[in-house]
Amino acid sequence: MAEDRIGSVMRIDVLRLRPEMAIREAVAQMLDTRSSAAPVVDETDSLLGIVTQKDCFHSALNASYYQQWSGTVEERMSREIHTLDIGTDFVTAAEAFIARPYRSYPVMQDGRLAGMLDRSDLLAAFLRFG
Repeated sequence: MAEDRIGSVMRIDVLRLRPEMAIREAVAQMLDTRSSAAPVVDETDSLLGIVTQKDCFHSALNASYYQQWSGTVEERMSREIHTLDIGTDFVTAAEAFIARPYRSYPVMQDGRLAGMLDRSDLLAAFLRFG
C-alpha cells in the first residue's frame, strides 16, 4: 500500500542549494524556508551533499568575530549522506531516525533527489494512520 510509504508524506518543494553558493546566502534561505537541512545538488539534481543548521554555526561564529561571512556551501556541506528511498515504509524510516540524530533525510528516486522527509512529517503520518 503506497499510503504507508514515505513518498506519500515527504516534502517535495524543498530548498535546494548549489555548492558554489555563499554560505551566508544559504543560511538566509534556510531560515526563510524554515529548513533544518537542505540538500546540495548539481544542475541535474544529483545529490552532492547536505547542509544542516548545525553545519552553519562555524561560519556564523566566524562572522560574529570577524564581522563578515565567508565561505561556500561546498566548504560546509556534509558529503557523507544517508538517504531514504521514496518507497521506504514508515517503520523503516522511523528506525532510521532512531538510529541517527538527523532531523531530516533526503529522499531519492531513481538516483535523483525527490524530496526531504522531516521527523515531524513522519510523526504526523503515524498519528494519522496509527
